[in-house]
Amino acid sequence: MPHTQHPIELLRFNTCGSVDDGKSTLIGRLLYDSKNLMEDQIEALERSADITGGGQINLANLTDGLRAEREQGITIDVAYRYFATPKRKFIVADTPGHVQYTRNMVTGASTANLSIVLVDARQGVIEQTRRHTFIAALLGIPHLVIAVNKMDLVGWSEERFTEIRDEIEDFLPKLGAFHDVKFIPMSALNGDNVVEMSAACKWYGGPTLLHHLETVHIASDRNLNAFRFPVQWVNRPNDPTDHKLHDFRGLSGQIASGIVRKGQEVIVLPAGIKTKVTDIWTYGGSLDEAFCPQSVTICLEHDIDISRGDMIVGLEILPGHSADLFAQVCWMHSRPLQAGKKYFLKHGTQTVQAIVSKLESRINMTTLDPEPEPVTLTINDIGAIRLKTAKPLIFDGYTTNHLTGAFILIEQGTNATVAAGMLSAPTEAVKPEYADFAI
Repeated sequence: MPHTQHPIELLRFNTCGSVDDGKSTLIGRLLYDSKNLMEDQIEALERSADITGGGQINLANLTDGLRAEREQGITIDVAYRYFATPKRKFIVADTPGHVQYTRNMVTGASTANLSIVLVDARQGVIEQTRRHTFIAALLGIPHLVIAVNKMDLVGWSEERFTEIRDEIEDFLPKLGAFHDVKFIPMSALNGDNVVEMSAACKWYGGPTLLHHLETVHIASDRNLNAFRFPVQWVNRPNDPTDHKLHDFRGLSGQIASGIVRKGQEVIVLPAGIKTKVTDIWTYGGSLDEAFCPQSVTICLEHDIDISRGDMIVGLEILPGHSADLFAQVCWMHSRPLQAGKKYFLKHGTQTVQAIVSKLESRINMTTLDPEPEPVTLTINDIGAIRLKTAKPLIFDGYTTNHLTGAFILIEQGTNATVAAGMLSAPTEAVKPEYADFAI
């Protein structure tokens, strides 16, 4: 039998932490030591080293592309870099450390499988460490790496490393979202424990950061339990020359979670009508089954009125269906959030009007405890709110389904994105009813 080669797995990760913790340098070191740079990139680094670095290559310049970033030595915007090893492909988001760029960190981390939080071994755990770890938990990122950087500046002290690890492990139970947490002592500037094991750190048994990124198990991170298919468009080829496609009517979109098979019973929401899947199409032809995150066109047994924004779901676990929502939000705008204001709410493939009915709490980033009923949420605040939408949403809790549990708020009039939101799990009271299709 011919050997079937499996596609190389893709890992998305982000780096976060405070200013000058070495996030950009770490990514530069990963690219440089794993030989993922082109010759012209290396030459450009060496040229800039002669001008600005006193002869030493500044690896941060690989990701800090804006002139202001280079001049100030800080990261402002999210920089995405792509690289690969024989074992895995990677997309990395280098996110800013400044408090005022928390919203950029939320953007960069929103699609990550893994988050690397850098801690300066000299500074130890600070508010930004707690803030970024909290956001990673809030975004449902399952894997966490605490990279204790600049260990060379504390003499590779095992005692200092243990002290930082213990302090972080003290507050991790409050967050309760991570499948696994790995602590790695390193020096990004010198390359210790990044791609190669450090000779200076005899007490650490491994792995290196790259080895962990290559081997961390992510295949089971996807939700394959509850089938969710938000309809993006109704596929009617209407080609008069092709008689086979004359009556074709399919529903196209990306599978948000779960598995769908030919012959499977499904429910069309919000209509609440039960029917069966007759065919599943992709660019390569017809499939017997498909799973997230494949993009497919689904054909149904009955000719039901379905349009963009509707959702096809499996019978095993029903989503919520409600206009009254409870959510955590990261506020991203200079104008503060106040109860009673109207916004557009974009959820999946649909946009509805919404009003913020109540501010429930705001997270204190020093203690990670909620402060009840704040008057406002200001830029970069994270808090819990209640929303009322103009029409009911079909949704899941963000922790179980990122695509059907996430939304953004858009300011009416300016079209500015003002908040990223994560919906709480629906109660049984808002699960929809459904009926068999009556022919």
